[in-house]
Amino acid sequence: MAAAFGWGTLAASSLVIGALIALWFRISLRVIGLIMGFGAGVLISALAFDLVQEAVETGSGHGWAAAGIFAGCLVFFGGDWLIDRAGGSDRKDATGDQQSGSALAIVLGTVLDGVPESMVIGLTLLQGGAVGAAYLAAVFISNLPEAISSTSGLATGGWPKPRILWMWIAIALVSGVASLAGYGLFQNASPDVVAFVLAFAAGAILTMLADTMMPEAFEHGGKWVGVATTLGFAVAFTIHTLD
Repeated sequence: MAAAFGWGTLAASSLVIGALIALWFRISLRVIGLIMGFGAGVLISALAFDLVQEAVETGSGHGWAAAGIFAGCLVFFGGDWLIDRAGGSDRKDATGDQQSGSALAIVLGTVLDGVPESMVIGLTLLQGGAVGAAYLAAVFISNLPEAISSTSGLATGGWPKPRILWMWIAIALVSGVASLAGYGLFQNASPDVVAFVLAFAAGAILTMLADTMMPEAFEHGGKWVGVATTLGFAVAFTIHTLD
């Protein structure tokens, strides 16, 4: 169980690294958009080959995967809608619009974005006895642009640097707990339940990408975001084939 917490925290540690990069270096909005596009491509590859495909192969029928995808989509959509109403809608905005939002809602929204992917780390550790290198790398890489973008906006919006760093450290630890939960809650779960959970995470992540990450990437990076997203997908797919 300690391994599940450790791997989950390790994957989320890139949030802290991304925050430090954003605080130490001045990064243009265009570059941030391209980095976010790259991260989106990485996650699309991960959810396609490491989550949905695994869910289909694990469950007794495709219906479990389909049900999980739509359940994850609806749960994330509902949670994101509530957080947006509370003031967390601009949590990934790099321009500083977070200054008009609720600090608590921004933190909760960021946690909501990361919990599904973290739970899968613990679940895959439980299933195979080892963490898939491709998925772990995908989560680690995709967290970097998210933290860079959000940190840039929070700093521009007037958040103190120590407060920003402690927020990311806390979220990394919460991600470790989510991974631990994924390991502990499903130890005796049937293959169909595991398939549902994997697909649930895929649906939640895909909804997050379409709702927050990709619009922000295109707004700041323009048409070149398509190239960056494709590159991110290719990199993650290559890691998957070598795993």
